[in-house]
Amino acid sequence: MRNRWVVCLSLCLACLAAPAGDTTAPAASGRRCVVILPIREDIMPPLVYLVRRGVKEAMERHADLLVLDMETNGGRVDSAEKIIDIISQFKGETVTFVDRNAYSAGAFISVATRHIYMAPESVIGAAAPIMLSPGGTGVEQMPDTMEVKMTSAIAAKFRAYAEKNGHNPDVVEAMIDKQKELVVDGKVLNPKGKILTLTNREAEKEYGSPPKSLLSEGTVASLDALLVKLGYADAERIEVRPTGAERLATWINALNWLWLVIGVAAIYLEFKLGGFGLAGIAGVCAFALYFFGSYVAGLSGLEWPALFLLGLILVALELFVFPGTVVLGLAGAVLMLITVVMAMVDMYPGMPPVPSLPQLVLPLRELGYAVVGSLVALLILARLLPRTPIYGTLVTQGASAMTSVAAQAQTHTGLVGSEGVAQSPLRPGGKAQFGDDLLDVVTQGEMIPPGTRVRIIGFSGADAIVEAAGTPATA
Repeated sequence: MRNRWVVCLSLCLACLAAPAGDTTAPAASGRRCVVILPIREDIMPPLVYLVRRGVKEAMERHADLLVLDMETNGGRVDSAEKIIDIISQFKGETVTFVDRNAYSAGAFISVATRHIYMAPESVIGAAAPIMLSPGGTGVEQMPDTMEVKMTSAIAAKFRAYAEKNGHNPDVVEAMIDKQKELVVDGKVLNPKGKILTLTNREAEKEYGSPPKSLLSEGTVASLDALLVKLGYADAERIEVRPTGAERLATWINALNWLWLVIGVAAIYLEFKLGGFGLAGIAGVCAFALYFFGSYVAGLSGLEWPALFLLGLILVALELFVFPGTVVLGLAGAVLMLITVVMAMVDMYPGMPPVPSLPQLVLPLRELGYAVVGSLVALLILARLLPRTPIYGTLVTQGASAMTSVAAQAQTHTGLVGSEGVAQSPLRPGGKAQFGDDLLDVVTQGEMIPPGTRVRIIGFSGADAIVEAAGTPATA
């Protein structure tokens, strides 16, 4: 029965090991490398996961160029900010190719790269913030004060991104704030009351002395033509493709705290009930969902679920095989806690192995929610579960597969006072023989050598509590 824990957990880890997307071999030695990220859908959380995966791959391969292949109508500002933060981790050259449209959040992301090129008849801009109606089915009118505050905050943030990457911050602000009048070389390019949107020709037009393009560095016919223009025609080309799992991970990660609550409560309940049953399966599945979501989102690799599995096995060994050793259980619990936290830390190649405090804010917050939720769940289970019909189903049956909790308690009561012989050192846990039965036993703290007669004085879960009953037995 105890082996079922190891088998089930190993199968769970094998499922986690399935790759989330295509993998490719490392770049050839001495050959330049280009990684292409498709920004070809609404700017939403699944796209964040795709960009994170692509940027980490580019960093691992030491890519020379990261290209955003852009065609989007926009999306959520918070997702755009996350994407920009991720792109900033890449220290090589960054380019946006506007294939057709780069509206709203797409325009924000474009100015986060060092260079912008556009396809013929493409457009960029129209980045004023809007508020969606509940359910995202339409647009609601924002109160004036809210609109002013939101516009001001977003404009300031993306002006900073534009300045960092050498773009004209006034152009970016005119795309966001309809009260911004854009005047360049004495010519009004965008009057007050309108939101700036530029065609490829307008964006590449040069102004000032020395002449500088308004936003785009030129028009190119295609992505291939862009790579030729930039001198990367013969470079290794890696295209990162979206996966269905990344879309699935969106809602899985939104419920990370819930998976932890279910996992902790179910595993605790299973240990209390003994053996391995429905509660144990539910706990393993909950933790599997937690690590699967982090893996697909690009936050962690397979090392953390593997270490979590090791920690869980150590705790199981402490409870079922070597009760009372303490060290195994403590080491396992610490390992599980570390892996749960680290699975949500966004680490990039080249970063120090120890995360900084800002990196720990999100996982520690989720863990805090889980701890509170687990305590509440356990209190509710302790009070209500024994009164429900499902309680008998959750409890693992004995060797005959027919023993109920009540019958097991009656058996325990009948064994109190029985004497047997310690078969292993009790430090304080071990095994003792009582007639034909070999039982897991634990003392009240004293050390008892093998061969000593012991007496059952009570039970703690499935373990018999014993005391020395006389001198060591002789053969």
